[in-house]
Amino acid sequence: MTDADPWDDLRAYTAARLALGRSGASMPTDELLRFGFAHAQARDAVHAVLDIDALAQALADDGLASVPVHSAAPDRAAYLLRPDLGRRLDDASVQALRAAAGPSPVAGCDLLLVVGDGLSSLAVERNARALIAALRTHAPADWRLGPVVIARQARVALADEAGALLGAQLVAMLIGERPGLSSPDSLGLYLTWRPAVGRHDAERNCISNIRPEGLDPETAARRFWWLAREAKRLQLTGVQLKDRSDDAAIAAPPASPSLPT
Repeated sequence: MTDADPWDDLRAYTAARLALGRSGASMPTDELLRFGFAHAQARDAVHAVLDIDALAQALADDGLASVPVHSAAPDRAAYLLRPDLGRRLDDASVQALRAAAGPSPVAGCDLLLVVGDGLSSLAVERNARALIAALRTHAPADWRLGPVVIARQARVALADEAGALLGAQLVAMLIGERPGLSSPDSLGLYLTWRPAVGRHDAERNCISNIRPEGLDPETAARRFWWLAREAKRLQLTGVQLKDRSDDAAIAAPPASPSLPT
């Protein structure tokens, strides 16, 4: 009869690798195989190509217009080697967004959502649609939302240029985060006030680990809208905007606004 492992109860609460044990001087075979599988998942998440057409169709089915764009990184290899290229749009995308903005981008919108593949297109495929739906559900009725921009080979800062071209007061980048060995599908949400090329990370607020095993879309959306309202009130984001959403009783929001189709 095998004795019960006293660590089993703790493992039920976390995907972290705890008390892996050993076989002689090595890890047990089953743990070694699990590690190899997790590493392969993380590598696949980094290199997988985001299916922009499928995401655009899913958003269209939800009644949302979208604009596909591409960063200045021509392919995945360049994207991984040159982070700076992933922060800027290519020329064709700049023209596409200028056309979408129309003759008066100054009027703009209150919030622009940008979806970028980042370092895990798997995170976008699994979580972006549900998060956008939750964001719409909790959106204030008087906020104007722009079309969803879907970006391939994107870094977080690419949303700054997109937001500036479309005259957005706030831009939110939904992006695949760097995969961990137990979280290859984690989605991040970055909020920036008055987006413009040259903004730095200290001027953003981040909500991280959005996925079924982490922060669920409903909770993430409520936290996001607390931050977004405060950002508009204070006219800033970043280190000066502290997330106190857990301390506040967030009232049920009014009906969501209509979005462009």
